[in-house]
Amino acid sequence: MADNTVPVIVEDREIQSMIYTFRGKQVMVDSNLADLYQVTTKRLNEQVNRNKNRFPPQFMFQLTEDEYRDLRSQIATSNDGIKHGGRRYMPYVFTEQGIAMLSSVLRSNIAVEVSIRIMDSFVEMRRFLVSNQELFSRLDRVELKQIETDKKLEQVFNYIATRTEVKQHIFFDGQIYDAFSFIVDLIKKAQNKLVLIDNYVDTNTLNLLCKKNNGVSVLIAGSGKGSLTSKDISKFNAQYQGLLVKTRNDFHDRFLIIDDTEVYHIGASIKDAGKKSFGITKIEDQTLLDSIINKVK
Repeated sequence: MADNTVPVIVEDREIQSMIYTFRGKQVMVDSNLADLYQVTTKRLNEQVNRNKNRFPPQFMFQLTEDEYRDLRSQIATSNDGIKHGGRRYMPYVFTEQGIAMLSSVLRSNIAVEVSIRIMDSFVEMRRFLVSNQELFSRLDRVELKQIETDKKLEQVFNYIATRTEVKQHIFFDGQIYDAFSFIVDLIKKAQNKLVLIDNYVDTNTLNLLCKKNNGVSVLIAGSGKGSLTSKDISKFNAQYQGLLVKTRNDFHDRFLIIDDTEVYHIGASIKDAGKKSFGITKIEDQTLLDSIINKVK
């Protein structure tokens, strides 16, 4: 029977753009080969299925879903025009030996002609890879160094993020949990001693202070305008120990002193944290810090 197919004029460079690497082998996709051979992908795979004994795994294999996604990502950055829409199965790919075998099962002049062109393209690709092996090796080393550098930079940034302390915090009305959580974190910083200067103290204040570390003493200094009772103090000390309350009227604002080394100015009584907008500021001026600590002693 006469072969009525029209020879396809295709550039070697175009064929080379259709060659991919999977599982360490250079391969071409069934749909691309079908276009070159002027047959449908279905027809090409039917011929392969009729001659399965001629196509062992080293000649052809089916891509996995992950490999197919990788293929499509490569296609998105190229212009090879591969057809991938509407497939009901993962595509088959053919190695150089498999492509040579295809020409024998398709039995057409165009298949023979195209297969020869493809073989030449494979040879040219191998020659290119061998001649540029050192360049690719250098690029791999550069990429590895870049990955290592990126990881180190990420570690540095993470370290800075976890070690850098924000000196001022603003909590708006309704941010009760955020304010509660932040104050508890401050309380837990103390290793030996906490001093709270606050004129309005009640059991809500004690609910925060009970989060302290074991063995940390607590001094509450204020005018006693809150609802805290001696019974509340006794109950606290029965379970957590170390609470002492002193009355003094020389402070208007609220302060939290941690281990006689850090002082925080608090814009509202901690029992009301988050109910209205307020701020917490760490005092950095050493002279002010020492003055407040000495005044409480």
